[in-house]
Formats: sequence, C-alpha cells, structure tokens
Amino acid sequence: MKKSDHREQSVRGRWLDVDEVRLVSDLRIMHSKVDELYQIVSNLKRRHSGSDIHKYADQPVLNEDIARMDEIYLWFVTLKEEHSGRKAG
Repeated sequence: MKKSDHREQSVRGRWLDVDEVRLVSDLRIMHSKVDELYQIVSNLKRRHSGSDIHKYADQPVLNEDIARMDEIYLWFVTLKEEHSGRKAG
C-alpha cells in the first residue's frame, strides 16, 4: 500500500488528497462491515450453541472463515501495537 506524503503532516487546515479520501472511505466501509459482522456473530452466539454451529456448518467454509478472522485479528493487533509504540515513543 502506498504511504501518504502527508504522513507526519496534520490534516487540519488543508485539503485531503485523493489517496487520503480513498483511505477515509475505505475505513468507513471497514467500520460498517466490522459492526455488521459483530452483530451477526452476537446473534449466532445468543441463539445457537457452538456445537450446533459446527454440526450444521459447511465445515470447510467455516474453517476458512475462522482462518480469515485469525488473519484480520492479527492485523488489528499489529495496528494496535504500532499505535501503542508511537504513543510511548
């Protein structure tokens, strides 16, 4: 992914460039989708047992979903660690 030339520059008092607008748009979509997924998973957990989910799931697809979520989780952890490192440093 391309890093912005404005990385260290505040966004206050200036227009966003096209790449920054795209990033903000992508982040808003991500926030919406994460919230949507959270609601779906919350409903599944509330309505069904884990054993029933495994019993009725297409197991290869469920395994792929779990692997994807692991990958997403690790990316979020990396973002969190990078942010914590900046705050501490």
